[in-house]
Amino acid sequence: MMQTRIAALLLVSVAQAAGAQALNDRHLSVLPRTEAEAARIAAVLAPPQDFSKPEKFEDKPGGAATVRALETADAFSQHSANMSFEAEMGFKLGNALFRKAWIASPSSTLASDGLGPFYNARACQDCHLKDGRGHPPDTQDGPRTGMFLRISVPGGAVPMGIEGWLPTQPHPVYGGQVQDLATPGLEPEGEMVVTYADQPVTLADGTVVVLKAPTYAMLPDPGPALLSPRVAPQMIGLGLLEAIPAADILAHADEADADGDGISGRAQILPSEEFGVPMLGRFGLKAGAPTIKAQSAGAFSGDMGLSTPLHPAPLGDCTEAQTTCRTAPDGQEEGVRDGLEVDAKSLDLVTFYSRNLAVPARRGVDDPQVLAGKQVFYAAGCQSCHVPKFVTNRLEGQPEQSFQLIWPYTDLLLHDMGPGLADNRPEGRASGSEWKTPPLWGIGLTEQVTGRASFLHDGRARSLLEAVLWHGGEAAASRDTVVGLSKTDRDALMAFLESL
Repeated sequence: MMQTRIAALLLVSVAQAAGAQALNDRHLSVLPRTEAEAARIAAVLAPPQDFSKPEKFEDKPGGAATVRALETADAFSQHSANMSFEAEMGFKLGNALFRKAWIASPSSTLASDGLGPFYNARACQDCHLKDGRGHPPDTQDGPRTGMFLRISVPGGAVPMGIEGWLPTQPHPVYGGQVQDLATPGLEPEGEMVVTYADQPVTLADGTVVVLKAPTYAMLPDPGPALLSPRVAPQMIGLGLLEAIPAADILAHADEADADGDGISGRAQILPSEEFGVPMLGRFGLKAGAPTIKAQSAGAFSGDMGLSTPLHPAPLGDCTEAQTTCRTAPDGQEEGVRDGLEVDAKSLDLVTFYSRNLAVPARRGVDDPQVLAGKQVFYAAGCQSCHVPKFVTNRLEGQPEQSFQLIWPYTDLLLHDMGPGLADNRPEGRASGSEWKTPPLWGIGLTEQVTGRASFLHDGRARSLLEAVLWHGGEAAASRDTVVGLSKTDRDALMAFLESL
């Protein structure tokens, strides 16, 4: 009960500080927890005391929605295991829309036109390879699969009086995102230029790991601008993350580091186009979207230039300065699909599909090396940000996500990761060195699904060890612990991470 009261007080406190009416789970049909349930949940979420064996249900990271871990590239493309047969049709229709290749207007194919005029991909699947991660190019001229540059300039308003907001605004010419593709007759906005420098790190046992330190620019030169490279993240388990009670996420926030452990996770708070109030950010690399629907609509607009009920402008990210883009044809047809390129029903189907991409079961959960690595993970303090487990809300109308014990290994909060990972571009309440803790479930299947092992917000890390060694800021102590490990303990830690 004490934990529940503290979480509730935190919820009210943060909401009031942000000037919000309420920072709650208004995106869900929530049934309140009973006192008995709260007590059971507190016991289930307690940290392990015995690392010699798996915890109960640890092999099912997505609860009852967990699916079998396929040994193919389709491991991330399965629907929730607890989905009804009747609901499968909605998942399949959403999958078809997720894979759909859009085309430019005008076209005789009215159901698929409206792409661009500027865009980064023709289909959602083009960025989220097999529902997994994108990756950076092998060479400067190589394909940027699911990778692009956010762009902005300082200044702008503070929406809804959200405290701690760091004002930025779209670039006056290029908008909020650099589109490197264009429909026929137009030139793309520009291209990302990335160069790498070797950065060796020597571990305590003498092993040398060479990191790739990237530098980013844009051609043509946009002038003074804030650039942030982004790789499309994996899609599994999004509905379960959306179903975590906001109060439970905020209970892990410690903005002033009151407990002195050096970890001060902060809530991202954003204006919601759906509900007209500030909401807790959960999705995107800096938690820049509060719901799956908001994230999907933003991608339709920014990545493909397609209008939706949340972003009804048919020309996507075109600015007033881009006259050729502003005068290009669009795919809006009056009286057809709500007059939008992606109508409400289609957006709902894509949202349903994204919500129900299932988390594969753990592999080797009882392997002695994996269990030893789990103990190293805790000893290094990694669980302070990569919070292992939550229990989702009890929900009406969403049986797949309702009241599940899940193991995402994230707190969904913002953390300062130091200068090495900084993009120096604020987003909402996130500073230029803050990122949302990414979920770790499924991370060991990355190469199997996408054909490449690449990690972090821009894919610079070619292995999980490289990803750990890039950690700084609040995670510097954990990184230093890993640097000092024996090879046996380091290999165990990697085995644990690969099992997730």
